[in-house]
Amino acid sequence: MMLISIRKSIQLLKNEHMIFYPTESVFGLGCDPENENAVHKVLFIKNRNINKGFILVSHNYNQVEHYIEYSRLKICKQQLFSYWKNMNTVLLPSKNSVPYWITGSSNLIAIRISKHSVIKSICIRFGKPIISTSANISGKSPCKTLLELKEQFGNTINIVRGSLGKNKNPSNIINANTQEYIRYE
Repeated sequence: MMLISIRKSIQLLKNEHMIFYPTESVFGLGCDPENENAVHKVLFIKNRNINKGFILVSHNYNQVEHYIEYSRLKICKQQLFSYWKNMNTVLLPSKNSVPYWITGSSNLIAIRISKHSVIKSICIRFGKPIISTSANISGKSPCKTLLELKEQFGNTINIVRGSLGKNKNPSNIINANTQEYIRYE
């Protein structure tokens, strides 16, 4: 395992690699969402089905607004922003131009605006959002320690330095149009 700086993580993201990084509650696994090869690496290492889609995490709304199809959004932006204040992941109508490897078999895109310092730094320096999925092999528990990362993924992974947030559970997931909670902890 190699602990890396934010700067090194940006180099890796730009070169089709994936990174492990601390989030608000567990370690995340991410890559450049617009790079199909990088996304397939994440799918492979997690043993994850592409039809599930991924969450995009960003430090602000400006980085994600071009993914959203506003003509199909049934709530106002003010309500949307209120969801993100509480670390919710929000399912929103996606533009037709959003790659299938991000949305999976859905016409929705999952977006979270994060206040976590490591995520914010990565997204600011990378200049766009990143894929955010829990660091675990499908069917296993998300990793909360470096030892768990090593046990599930071995020694050849790049982990961004930083601490996990204080949340006990991953973010809630809410469908913006139906206001239904898909995952509520």
